[in-house]
Order: sequence, then C-alpha cells, then structure tokens
Amino acid sequence: MHELSVCQALLAQVEQVARDNQAQHVDKIVLRIGPLAGVEPRLLQDAFPIARVGTVAADAELVIETLPLTVRCQGCGAETAAQPNRLICGACGDWHTQLISGDELLLASVELTKA
Repeated sequence: MHELSVCQALLAQVEQVARDNQAQHVDKIVLRIGPLAGVEPRLLQDAFPIARVGTVAADAELVIETLPLTVRCQGCGAETAAQPNRLICGACGDWHTQLISGDELLLASVELTKA
C-alpha cells in the first residue's frame, strides 16, 4: 500500500519536528493534499493508525484538508479551477494551461505537547 509508506515518511518528519521542539507527544497533524498529489486521502487516513503505532504521534489525530486544482491560462492569463482530467481554462476554454495548485502534499501543521 503506497499510502502506508507515505504515512511512515510523514511520521518520520513529524518525529523530527517533535524532537526539534522537545515535545513529548503529537496531538494533531494537518495535511493539505491536492487532487493530483498521487495519494488517495481516504487510504492515507486508513493507513495512519497502523503507521503511528509506537511513535510520538501514537495518539495523534490526522486532519486532511483538500486543496483546489487551479490552472493559469497561457492564452488569456486567467486563473481558474479545473478538473483533474480536464486542465482547461475555465474562462476561455483553451487547453494551454499551467498548473498553479493541486499537486501538493504538504505538512501544514503539527500540534505538540511538551510535558
């Protein structure tokens, strides 16, 4: 399962954040995921309880925020929402677009307990 290895990498990063801040526990992890990130949020949520066992985040809550898919048209310059399988300009319909957002997988925040 690809999402399990993503969770393990995420938790390694979270454990480093906890060490850097002398935290004893991680209470909450917030991820931001775009539709083109290559990760299925539901499967990531399912894999998280398995991956967090024995870590500083053993009791942490995982919150996943989905990000919009946005493109910039090279023809008219408009920035519009798009669909994952249809990256066309919402203003003029041109297919010459540049991805602005939607492929992110970001660790947005970590809530820590020091004592």
